Amino acid sequence: MTRQKLGPVLGKERLDDLRTLVEMTEAGTLTPVVGSTYPLADAPEAVRELERGHARGKIVVSVQAT
Repeated sequence: MTRQKLGPVLGKERLDDLRTLVEMTEAGTLTPVVGSTYPLADAPEAVRELERGHARGKIVVSVQAT
């Protein structure tokens, strides 16, 4: 039996990469797929949706600055 330990995968944002994504989105060559959006207060439900494997696209948790 092999034991595996899974951890989070963290990407490092690079300004050039982010600019490229913005350009592609603005040009219409990249279309992000948002499956559902939750307000921050409902973040636990967003996580449950992800755990259930029902996500069809990205799950977005919106945070509003005050």
